[in-house]
Amino acid sequence: MDESTDEHGVPTVTCSRCDSEWELDFELDELMAGNRAVEQFALDHERHTGHFPDDVTPWRVDCRRCPGGEAYLEERPARRWALVHHRHTRHAVELRPPGAEAELIGEE
Repeated sequence: MDESTDEHGVPTVTCSRCDSEWELDFELDELMAGNRAVEQFALDHERHTGHFPDDVTPWRVDCRRCPGGEAYLEERPARRWALVHHRHTRHAVELRPPGAEAELIGEE
């Protein structure tokens, strides 16, 4: 993720698609996201715009039977979602790391 820090230690994130840059003081002060401020901003940005900020490629989790899917910036929550969804529904779930082949959780 294209992230830098200003002179006050506040992270900054850019998005070339939006042609914008954001200081994450809102995520730190209002949302109290702490060391997850950048991750929270990236996930919120995708939910509201349909795309991630610069240099963010998420883990994707897609059920082969249910509509929609989920995106995570780390493997652990993505894998957890895939395993729990399969456990409760018995649906096959694709777990796709950034830039790699998908892993199938469960059987079709």
